[in-house]
Amino acid sequence: MIKRNPVALALAAAFALSFAFSAQAASSTDAKAHKDRIEADYKAARSACNSLSGNAKDICIAEAKGKEKVAKAELEHGSGSASDMGKVAMARADADYEVAKERCDDKSGNDKDVCMKDAKAAHTKATADAKAARKSADARADAGGDKRDAEYKAARERCDSMSGDAKDACVNAAKARYGKG
Repeated sequence: MIKRNPVALALAAAFALSFAFSAQAASSTDAKAHKDRIEADYKAARSACNSLSGNAKDICIAEAKGKEKVAKAELEHGSGSASDMGKVAMARADADYEVAKERCDDKSGNDKDVCMKDAKAAHTKATADAKAARKSADARADAGGDKRDAEYKAARERCDSMSGDAKDACVNAAKARYGKG
């Protein structure tokens, strides 16, 4: 079973977010250069696996492929939106699962069965967490919009007690404050 350090996860999330914001501002040539760098990193990691043999080589290859898939997902879905962050988390979960399955190949019998069940459970948990985080972020965004609408309506109602230029200024201030056009 893959165990994760919460501090390391927080650092990875912070890195992913910083990368997401930098990737968003990147031009197409920067994106192409970054994609080329991802492919070069994969090829280097993959060639390092050639010195290994047996299941160790299979694990190394799975790790290299996983890192490539996650890096590509971060590049493609680097907007920082909840949906995109969920897609990156799903790519990471899938990559971790593939590596875990390869690690289980070293075992046999019941130990292998338990290892595979643990790997599947970790994958299911990671995908469920990614989906829940995405839904939670979407719900927060929806709730924020609903609250903003309600506050805007209350502000407009307060403006109704005024008249003339004061009312117009009040309405315009409410529109500006709550992003209504």
